[in-house]
Amino acid sequence: MNQQIKIKRFPKGLSKVAKQLLVFVMIVLGAFAQSCVSSKANKPPHIVFLISEDPDNYEAHLSIPAFADSLSESKLYKTTVLKSEGQRTASSFPNFELIKDADLVVLFARRLALPAAQMDLLKNYLNNGGNLVGIRTANHGFTLLKGEKPAEGYVEWPAFVPEVLGCENRGYGPATAKTTVQVKEEQLNHELLNGIAVPQWQSDGNLYLVAPLVDQQANLILEGTSDQKTEPIAWTRQYGNSRVFYTSLGYPTDFKNPHFIKLLENAMAWATIKNK
Repeated sequence: MNQQIKIKRFPKGLSKVAKQLLVFVMIVLGAFAQSCVSSKANKPPHIVFLISEDPDNYEAHLSIPAFADSLSESKLYKTTVLKSEGQRTASSFPNFELIKDADLVVLFARRLALPAAQMDLLKNYLNNGGNLVGIRTANHGFTLLKGEKPAEGYVEWPAFVPEVLGCENRGYGPATAKTTVQVKEEQLNHELLNGIAVPQWQSDGNLYLVAPLVDQQANLILEGTSDQKTEPIAWTRQYGNSRVFYTSLGYPTDFKNPHFIKLLENAMAWATIKNK
């Protein structure tokens, strides 16, 4: 971005030295403005991870900080991990205002009611074109259990799942059954699969039931088969101007699988592309 410095005619009466000084100041200010623009453009994308520590949240409080650290060490991203505090019916994230300027929000948290102001911040982030990656329990991220109610001043967002992720939480496969992860043949060259040279692999996690997807236009990348049932387990879609990627993978041992890690790394790259 070139900064054009236009010198207007100087007022009468200015000495030659004063004119030279004024020109110098204007050039310096122009160079400073250009450096600020360049510096901002060269900053790595900032990814904010939202996680919860919960016996049923698949050790996200352990796997996500380690994954975020690996991204930061790559120098390709700046990462911040925010862990929810309080009971699920009255939960909140410290420094939640960071999402306002985030390039990407990654959600791996389950069944949280947030302060109304924080939920509004998240909705505004998405409505303004903020991109999102959802991992496993994100498909019931802001939906409390039947019979639970948010504490006063806290709110759920059950519609987040169909409206933003494009699916419904329709249950789960047998808890002890493993999942065969299968690449959709027509997606072999998709950028989310860059560096993944195998057509299938095994996950120790059970299957999440989401079929049929609410968003029939979603771009299905991976399917999973377990207990003679096949379900979508990774896809992309648009929510307004927001890029959304969701995967129901995310079992603790998935984070030791190089194929899953590569999938997540590719998802971070895909989801931090600026929308035009």
